Amino acid sequence: MNLRFDGDLSAVQSGIEMLLPELGIELSEDGLLVRVEPSEGDLEVGREQGEAYIRYGKKHQFFRALGLLVQHSRKGESFHIREKQQFDEVGPMFDLSRNAILTLDSFKVMLNKLALMGMNTVMLYMEDTYEVDDEPYFGYMRGRYSQAELKEIDDYADQFGIEAFPSIQTLAHLEEFLKWEPVRHYRDTKGALLVGDERSDALVEKMILAASSPFRSRKIHVGMDEAEELGRGKYLDRNGYESRFDIMTAHLEKVLVVTRRLGLKPMMWSDMFLKLAVGNAGTESNYYDKNTTIPEEMARRIPKDIDMVYWDYVHMEPEDYERVIANHRPIGCNLVFAGAVWIFNTFGVNYGMSLNASDVALQVCKKEGIREVYATMWGDDGNEGNPFAALLGLQLYAEHAYSEDKPSWEQLAERVKFCTGIEADTFMLMKDLDETPGSEPNNRKQSNPSKFLLYQDVLLGQFDKQIEGLDIAAHYAALEQRIHDKRDADAELDYLFEVPEKLSAVLKRKSEIGIVLKQAYDAKDMDTLRRVATDELPAIAEAVRELRLAHRTQWLRMFKSFGWEVIDIRYGGVISRLDTASFRLLDYVDGRINRIEELEQERLIFSSSNRFNNKGIGWCSYYYRMASPNVFFHVLNPF
Repeated sequence: MNLRFDGDLSAVQSGIEMLLPELGIELSEDGLLVRVEPSEGDLEVGREQGEAYIRYGKKHQFFRALGLLVQHSRKGESFHIREKQQFDEVGPMFDLSRNAILTLDSFKVMLNKLALMGMNTVMLYMEDTYEVDDEPYFGYMRGRYSQAELKEIDDYADQFGIEAFPSIQTLAHLEEFLKWEPVRHYRDTKGALLVGDERSDALVEKMILAASSPFRSRKIHVGMDEAEELGRGKYLDRNGYESRFDIMTAHLEKVLVVTRRLGLKPMMWSDMFLKLAVGNAGTESNYYDKNTTIPEEMARRIPKDIDMVYWDYVHMEPEDYERVIANHRPIGCNLVFAGAVWIFNTFGVNYGMSLNASDVALQVCKKEGIREVYATMWGDDGNEGNPFAALLGLQLYAEHAYSEDKPSWEQLAERVKFCTGIEADTFMLMKDLDETPGSEPNNRKQSNPSKFLLYQDVLLGQFDKQIEGLDIAAHYAALEQRIHDKRDADAELDYLFEVPEKLSAVLKRKSEIGIVLKQAYDAKDMDTLRRVATDELPAIAEAVRELRLAHRTQWLRMFKSFGWEVIDIRYGGVISRLDTASFRLLDYVDGRINRIEELEQERLIFSSSNRFNNKGIGWCSYYYRMASPNVFFHVLNPF
């Protein structure tokens, strides 16, 4: 398809050039004439009688309109589209702190997709993965971004009218920096800063300056969420007991002194204030407590020149969001919303929960007048997943942003196919890595068997009771075939499905092998035990090796190399334990030992989240708990 533009392109020319290959179009004198004009704010695009037009109010709208023009022109029909943007700012938050640090090239590929969607902001969540002057341990060996790299991301995003800005931590969630012994003077507890100390105050100022300097945007997210440890370590030893609300507001005021001086517009996660209002900041459920009331004295003391970010990733009913939004109102700060596309702690994407929860949340945000929304994609516990797999969820945010009503599935599917080259139904296969027999509808209890069934030990069988009798192996065998059949070798992002396909090939063999072993051992079925040892476990190990190679290729295509060593070690552990299991089984069946202690043990339910109480087939947050019930580490003095 060839185009020629008539109008002032000075603001969008470089962005157009970046997207030409993406769109498969060329500029030529004999191309379709596209008249480019300003609008009063709405996005307008259409085509009729051999001409087309784009009218836009803001720079980012031009690129959505350009995509819509190409998308609908391919149908060979006249059309007219007018869209009113429902949110002033909409975009993703990339977790760049849990091993997976996007390379500049892959970040640019992502920004191309976001531009076509019509996103206009992107948040970079960096706990310690950016440079800070005179702090060599900050992000040490973690793939931290240099100032030049962050500036390059910002420059590239700006071509599309996308505002990039940093999200950092100025209070807690700093475990990966504070673990280093040479910086122990900054540490209150393992993850929280020693607030009130002059050295910590100076560090926070350097962090804010370093994180904000590479960006055009004056926005900065200063974190401060889940700071339950606040004041409970070295601070308590020095100062005695103090109210965590008092400690937090005093520290927040120091943070704001810095942001005000630098002319920054800060935001923070809101959970601690709502938890403290209930009188207990120790549990997440308090954040959503319907009886929460912000006392007038507390509200008065919370600074008003900081936006509060309400995060909610799970609820499916409008009243749940309406209630918590109402709970925020007495604080008196501008309210921002952050939902999620669930790539947390899994190889897949929990699209059942993500799409349904986001649909409800975004409609409530429109009704409640919330003008800024983000889609978080956390990478908890090592980041086996990836944000490109979440593009269908990001597309949903984009379509909500330009639709007064809930966008239809047909609209979403057509748009994501155009913007990413991948069918919506193909993206949806990612959910079936975890949405297995035994899971709750839409996996609303967040079961993650794709991860714990890969990493669990075949002799210990910690999760075997969770899945017993569910025919999980058949599920993964069918999923492997479905993924294979849906792949498109010509699609730029087809490689995303190599890991899910290979993982399904592993789990069709490995998921129930522990159950087979236990049953054969109890029955003294030596033939089965020998067959498993000589044939099945080596075959599983070979499938894991193939999965590892596919995952390594994907990782190094998307992310910096730092952090891959964690996943590499996990795969190595699976393969080593399979080898040991084969060795011990053969020792047993050949009479060299008279028992296998692990297989003597009764199998118990791993957790209270299980199919027997309608909570799915289980959730585990940490690899080390999946791999073994034994001690991986023990910290005598974490402070």
